[in-house]
Amino acid sequence: MTVKIKQKSERGARLSVAPMMDWTDRHCRRFHRAISSEALLYSEMVTAPAVIHGDRERLLGHDGDGPVALQLGGSDPAELGQATRIAADWGYDEINLNCGCPSDRVQSGAFGAVLMKTPELVAECLAAMMAESPVPVTLKCRIGVDDQEPREILPALIERLRGIGLRRLTIHARKAWLQGLSPKDNREIPPLDYPLVLEMKRAFPDLHISLNGGVGSLAEAEALLAQGLDGVMVGRAAYAEPFNILGAADARLWGHARTADPFAVARAMEPWIEAHLARGGRLHQVTRHMLGLFHGRPGARGWRRILSERATGDGAGLEVYRAALAAVRPG
Repeated sequence: MTVKIKQKSERGARLSVAPMMDWTDRHCRRFHRAISSEALLYSEMVTAPAVIHGDRERLLGHDGDGPVALQLGGSDPAELGQATRIAADWGYDEINLNCGCPSDRVQSGAFGAVLMKTPELVAECLAAMMAESPVPVTLKCRIGVDDQEPREILPALIERLRGIGLRRLTIHARKAWLQGLSPKDNREIPPLDYPLVLEMKRAFPDLHISLNGGVGSLAEAEALLAQGLDGVMVGRAAYAEPFNILGAADARLWGHARTADPFAVARAMEPWIEAHLARGGRLHQVTRHMLGLFHGRPGARGWRRILSERATGDGAGLEVYRAALAAVRPG
């Protein structure tokens, strides 16, 4: 069973959607799965203490349809091990450690990108997680932080982690500046260094290495894969233009016979929306993730406008969703 799960996770990592706070929740993942059956989808980051003490159904619940990964945040090996042991019962295909987020909240908890300063602690955290996980444990990191020299610290970190048995990692190809830049600025201002990530793949050919940062189209992802990377992780572009990124991915990256259809995706979401509403949920909680479905198509503005203006109202239901869909013209 473990071998099959590993193959599923690695296969999907050829193209993955990044973990993004307040974005890649359960509804977002269901929507993205309706577009691509193959892409690896990540949860929002969940802290280890939250998993241990919080509402596990809310934090860990997912639908097990296609490869899905849980990203954990933390810096205490014992807590991360315990959280991984708990998550093992929830059917994830991969457990990922966050060593890339530069937000103030994450820094105050001494985890995320700040962990890049203590590679020995990263190794201890991952070892504790691996000891408790029946599925692959992976890492998402930056190329460095603050005044670190990426070409010195990154290969040293990877070498150390390979020594404890880590086999897969995703590298965000930017430095993180922990002081003076906001999380938004950290996604845009530090220069991207794709060549360094490619160098790491050449230096560690036995490891599965994915690149993250700045990828804005499926064509860009394909070009990076053609240079030897094992995977590409797409973030904001996959959220803003989900169909443009994921719609043809199954055919172009995994050899499926057909590409997806955005109208079929919209219809496929109706039962999910209906079930969510029946449980007392609000329409906007699902449709806020779907505003970019028809990006670039005739009627896309009407789709966004109707959902933005009317899906937030009390009692908004499928009639609003269907009105939004009727505003879009095939073509």
